[in-house]
Amino acid sequence: MNNLITIKENLIKKEGNLSIYATKSKDAIKLVPDTVDIRTPFFRDIDRIIHSISYTRYIDKTQVFSYMNNDHISKRIVHVQLVSKIARTIGRLLNLNEDLIEAIALGHDIGHTPIGHVGEAILNDISREELNEYFMHNVQSVRTYLSLDNNGKGSNLSIQVLDGILCHNGEILNNIYEPNTKKTQAMFLQEYHDCYKNITVAKKIRPMTLEGCVVRIADVIAYLGRDIEDAIQIGLLKREDIPHDITAVLGNNNKDIINNIILDIVQNSYDKPYIKLSDDIYQAIFKLKKFNYLNIYDKANDQEHIAYYRLAFRKLFDKYLYDLDHKIEESAIYKIFINKMTDEYLQSTSHKRMVIDFIAGMTDEYFIQRYKEIES
Repeated sequence: MNNLITIKENLIKKEGNLSIYATKSKDAIKLVPDTVDIRTPFFRDIDRIIHSISYTRYIDKTQVFSYMNNDHISKRIVHVQLVSKIARTIGRLLNLNEDLIEAIALGHDIGHTPIGHVGEAILNDISREELNEYFMHNVQSVRTYLSLDNNGKGSNLSIQVLDGILCHNGEILNNIYEPNTKKTQAMFLQEYHDCYKNITVAKKIRPMTLEGCVVRIADVIAYLGRDIEDAIQIGLLKREDIPHDITAVLGNNNKDIINNIILDIVQNSYDKPYIKLSDDIYQAIFKLKKFNYLNIYDKANDQEHIAYYRLAFRKLFDKYLYDLDHKIEESAIYKIFINKMTDEYLQSTSHKRMVIDFIAGMTDEYFIQRYKEIES
């Protein structure tokens, strides 16, 4: 036992060498008091995330291209691992808390729907219509760890991890990322609840830690170059299509894009209380994001497929809501989801929200399989 105490003390002592702007383990905030073991809090959060059933489902969720018959195309799990690696590289060079960074990165997309951002947009339409609430994958990720994992008990992750996940929005690009270090547990929970009703809040929230800021920019870095490689792989794009004014700054392949952005961040952020991009790199990233949207994301699904997915989401929602309202316990929503959840979840959650939780957690293959079953 003495050896275990010494080992834990050594782990904590290592944090004495971190930047003055890094988040220390002693600062970890828990909604529910946690048992103590040899692991530090953020280290334990990593374990709770990667051992969860929801993490396992990353492996069959769309990144950009749905049902593309090519084993070399990225799935959501690849993107998550890239975000983790890129963020930890930046964190190590800036002397930040790598455990906190890894936990945020590995959990940031857990709330993603099947069929990627197209599925998210469709489920958002349904949520707005049925509940008058927005559906966003970052908010659903926090909901998963608070209320859905472990059959409705939640995972009791640290507030700093949950906050980094909530604030990770990689669709919003800034040239400087400053944490809101005054944010409290109560403020985080208020932001989380406000996001369901106010899209402006969701767009303006900032992480409470510098580590959360690192993951936020790493999310952008991870998809920019990799999505180009995937698009080239399937013939949607040619490397020479990328404008020269972008490639002259960032490079024209995933490796160079990642390397050039990371080095720029480290150069401009070392020993600073913020994460900053130089003007040249920021402008090049901004242009590349716009290029990717026009040439990759807007072309990833044709209108026929989008119409098919929209019909599938709507019919599955209507079917499972009917099954819950009429207590059809042979339904998949009972067998796979409802029968395993806690009484607290069942008593505090509307049927419509239950259906959204169930569908949001589906993998692509399971989603299509369920739809084909009800249409057969």
